[in-house]
Amino acid sequence: MSYAIISVGGKQYRVREGERLLVDRLALEDGATFTPAVLLTGGDGAAQVAPGGVVVTAKVVRQAKGPKLTIGKYKKRTGYKRHTGFRASLTQIEIESIGGGGSKRAAKQAAAPKAEPEAKSAPEEKASSGLPDGYADLTVAEVKQAVSGWSSAERAAALEYEQGHAKRKGALAALESATSEGN
Repeated sequence: MSYAIISVGGKQYRVREGERLLVDRLALEDGATFTPAVLLTGGDGAAQVAPGGVVVTAKVVRQAKGPKLTIGKYKKRTGYKRHTGFRASLTQIEIESIGGGGSKRAAKQAAAPKAEPEAKSAPEEKASSGLPDGYADLTVAEVKQAVSGWSSAERAAALEYEQGHAKRKGALAALESATSEGN
């Protein structure tokens, strides 16, 4: 996994392996390892929400204090002045590893998406054979202008491409109206 979103102390953090971050004080000693709750993993293809077999391992590096914040109160013409300060208690943690547990399940899920694009490549070849030159790079406005000069086969191929891949509403509307006018 490239990254994970974990929950520590009621807050969410996006982390990677080897990364260090400051979180609210944890009741753990320096050098202790723990496994925070994993909310999402991603980076290797599609993101997975609440993955079952993924474990993030974190190590407590040290207990620390945050920067001092000074707070001042003042009321004019009364002589009222109060100053106080605050330093947050923090824990520095290091992410040791992301992954684990469900390696067989992860291997099956990684293999399944690879098979789908290969299956989609044949319709792409069919649709791209009748598409006008450079159609994939055209914007919706350019499609609307150029559709009147295309043949009916090119319009049909472009319409099929939009319905299967891009699904741009403006381009679909322009192609459908041009196809209905052409018939």
